[in-house]
Amino acid sequence: MARHPTQDPHHHHDHDHHHGHDHDAHDHDHADHAHDEAHVRVAETHAHACCGGGCGAPVAPVQAPIAAPAGTQAARYRIAAMDCPTEETLIRNKLGGMAGVAALDFNLMQRVLTVHHTLDSTDGVVRAIGSLGMLAEPLLDTTDGAEATAEAAAPWWPLALAGAAALGAEAAEWFGVATPWLPAALALAAIALAGLGVYRKGWIALRNGNLNINALMSIAVTGAALIGQWPEAAMVMVLFALAERIEAASLDRARNAIRGLMAMTPEQAVVLQPDGSWQPVPARGVTIGARVRLRPGERVALDGRVVLGQSAFDQAPITGESVPVDKTVGDPLYAGAINQSGEIEYEVTAPASDSTLARIIHAVEAAQGSRAPTQRFVDRFARVYTPAVFAIALLVAIVPPLVTGGAWHEWIYKALVLLVIACPCALVISTPVTIVSGLAAAARRGILIKGGVYLEQGRDLAWLALDKTGTLTHGKPAQTDMAELSADFDSASGANGAGTRMAGQSRAIAASLAARSDHPVSRAVASAAASDGVALLDVTEFEALAGLGVRGRVAGVQYCLGNHRLIHDLGACSPALEARLEALERQGKTVVLLAAMEPKPVVSILFGVADTVRESSRQAIKELHALGIRTLMLSGDNPHTVAAIGEQVGIDEARGNQMPVDKADAIAALADKARAHGRKVAMVGDGINDAPALARADIGFAMGAAGTDTAIETADVALMDDDLRKIPTFVRLSRRTSSILRQNIALALGIKVVFLALTIMGMGTMWMAVFADMGASLLVVFNGLRLTRR
Repeated sequence: MARHPTQDPHHHHDHDHHHGHDHDAHDHDHADHAHDEAHVRVAETHAHACCGGGCGAPVAPVQAPIAAPAGTQAARYRIAAMDCPTEETLIRNKLGGMAGVAALDFNLMQRVLTVHHTLDSTDGVVRAIGSLGMLAEPLLDTTDGAEATAEAAAPWWPLALAGAAALGAEAAEWFGVATPWLPAALALAAIALAGLGVYRKGWIALRNGNLNINALMSIAVTGAALIGQWPEAAMVMVLFALAERIEAASLDRARNAIRGLMAMTPEQAVVLQPDGSWQPVPARGVTIGARVRLRPGERVALDGRVVLGQSAFDQAPITGESVPVDKTVGDPLYAGAINQSGEIEYEVTAPASDSTLARIIHAVEAAQGSRAPTQRFVDRFARVYTPAVFAIALLVAIVPPLVTGGAWHEWIYKALVLLVIACPCALVISTPVTIVSGLAAAARRGILIKGGVYLEQGRDLAWLALDKTGTLTHGKPAQTDMAELSADFDSASGANGAGTRMAGQSRAIAASLAARSDHPVSRAVASAAASDGVALLDVTEFEALAGLGVRGRVAGVQYCLGNHRLIHDLGACSPALEARLEALERQGKTVVLLAAMEPKPVVSILFGVADTVRESSRQAIKELHALGIRTLMLSGDNPHTVAAIGEQVGIDEARGNQMPVDKADAIAALADKARAHGRKVAMVGDGINDAPALARADIGFAMGAAGTDTAIETADVALMDDDLRKIPTFVRLSRRTSSILRQNIALALGIKVVFLALTIMGMGTMWMAVFADMGASLLVVFNGLRLTRR
């Protein structure tokens, strides 16, 4: 994690000039403000997720406990029967007006309800949920919901018998058996075997003023029986029960796409005990700082840092990297990664409930609360559609017989068909399943998306702005040039005694000063000297020069090690030296120079330092251009360096000397232009330094490997292995998700329109309507699940 400016004495080293050490460290300004702004934006997306009534109720927002209203307590319940918008709406309506209940958080993925309350006892909450026919199981541990398994599947034999009875009723009616009561008896048996649960849920819904799918089916089946359509009533109920069973199994696949990630972490870890022995203990009980041993082939149980040994790790579940990553002492480990070769020991850095993998899972689950634009449209449409069609069905049943003298039997039957068509199940379920599948598919690729809104917006990206250091480049400057300077370059001051004494020692003196500084450029000089075996000298009176460099005494002589501006201010920069420095800077290199100060400033050696470009950056920019997305680099570094890096990677436009506020303003200006054409602007940075710009962008991407926790909290999308090629992958996934969303909406509405037309023409039947409605639901579910394929 990068430092805050007040913690780094060299922070202002980058503010006051446009040469030399002009790095992105100054971008930390306003980070806290932008971090708050980002959280406000997340809170706003949750606020949009109010659940409406009817069977078209949207999936509920899954909000984190930190969003709980002030002064409330949180009670968490596992509700096995709560797995779709129908149950969520019932619970919300039941508990929403209860005294002492402040807020409700629904996690339909894990069937967990969090009640924020000010009650002395929550027994009333449990009883209220019980009155809806659901059992609320209290959860005491915050991880229980994530690890809870799906409820035991109901046996299939009652449904099979119901199907046989319904077919028997159809056959008896078709062949006109001598006993007229036989079709009715078989139909009643089928309805009892397949539909008692539907009737119970329908009655509870009607009793609570909710017109959901169970209520509509109960009315339709009862109406069909009352007008003597026994075989059809039975077939409708059996088809509905069968489709619901298949649909539930399909939805479990979407749940398991997320839940399966948690199963990747082992339940036990081999931990060093106080007596020196190694014992397997539950991973949940391992504390921060504990020492864990890991053998080849085993999975990492908890996040940690290597303290002994080296090995290669497959960390694809966390970062999406397809190639194992070598780890040695000091390198981080992620829970869920697989040790490929050597035995290692690591120190635990986070508890099991707060591992990087756990945060990814929780973030993806919470992302469902941020509704995508298409999902919000569907929710609004469903809230109007269901009552409208129900009202039309009533009019169809009553008006024609009264006004035109039509047959009551015929028009009541048509009204019952309309009731079946009135439930927009396929339409409502199409969007959350598709969005969740897209989020899960992205997480498997090491792309953490914090909401469906960002997944859907990705298709409209027009501009992507990028930070330089740590984003396009590795963020670790390395020494690329070194040159001893002759007296020819010192005409501004002339050679002197100090310059003579420095001959042959210049690099050792420079390395000694650089080793005392924590600036990245100074560390590059010191590291290169250490690699070459240069011995360090004693330094006294060391002092940092804000925005310029450092100074100190070596062997009684005062020296300065600094940037272009420092040497210029000292009057030690001759025209020949100036030309040489500018040539290096045009190559994108930062120049550091050593000057003796006594009796006059004399430069004896210079170093060129450059940040190397990530190999993935060039390919990522190329892929973005192929997708029609323009690129802009915004960096605090000097314009020469920025231009050089931009040319190397193929950036469309590069701007240097960008303060944090400048980056934010640039993003705001681009966003205004893009939005006028219905397009979006994104920014990618390290999650802290570029926080103001990340918050201003429509989509903020964070490079997550260096500071995963901060990236997850700050940005809208985190790239878990810092590979920019994941951004084109994200855009392609966004476009595919949007395409499937449109397909699903067209399928759901198209089938409804067809059967409305058939009903109006007198050709539609109830069992056909049920088959088509539930068939459409299954079709959109399976279509959405295509996104989870690798």
